[in-house]
Amino acid sequence: MHDVLETQDGTAALSSQPSALRLAVLSSGRGSNLQALIDAQRAGRLPVEIALVGSDKAQAPALRRAEESGIATLALDPKSYANRAAFDADLFARIAGHRPALIVLAGFMRILDPAVLAPWAGRIVNIHPSLLPKYRGLHTHRRALEAGDAEHGSSVHFVTAELDGGPLIAQARIPILPGDTADALAERLLVEEHRLLVASVASIAAGRIALAGSQVLHDGSPLAAPLRLQGDGALA
Repeated sequence: MHDVLETQDGTAALSSQPSALRLAVLSSGRGSNLQALIDAQRAGRLPVEIALVGSDKAQAPALRRAEESGIATLALDPKSYANRAAFDADLFARIAGHRPALIVLAGFMRILDPAVLAPWAGRIVNIHPSLLPKYRGLHTHRRALEAGDAEHGSSVHFVTAELDGGPLIAQARIPILPGDTADALAERLLVEEHRLLVASVASIAAGRIALAGSQVLHDGSPLAAPLRLQGDGALA
């Protein structure tokens, strides 16, 4: 098992034990990024064990993907709780029971309470369909087109209490083509999103990425800019 270590400089890192990195994945929707993780794990390209897939929507296709792969699932209804903080507290307490070393937010469409995030600093990441810090929140493809951007992309970042504002790990970039619509742009980007998430989680699993305070470290050195997804699927 990978154990979480805290170094003297406050870095949240994973030990280099030989077994697979244990994940919990949260998703509110179709779960295509989850499927990319599952496929990469099955192909031997991603040394992880997905221990749990959770959702705030009982009918989320992501849960069906997990069930088909023999992965434990959890669905909680936010309307059954007194407030958002109560929902988040119960959700993360249940996640903790599955002992993940890393939580991956893959299309989980909720803002999380800072109190539940604090114990997971450096151990929870999110994938967002924009070149952060541009276009936090929703409708990122349409906003990129409306702004007349020449390129668009996706970002993986450590999660903090700030919406889509945590320290950046890596990005994938694609050109915006003449005549692109929001749907066409989203479809083209999705392929790169899948590759980006797999590569980012693989780097974390290998112990190459860590968080020291608000600084992302790559192979022990501070990142001056997010890593970039290459054509061969590597990050550089």
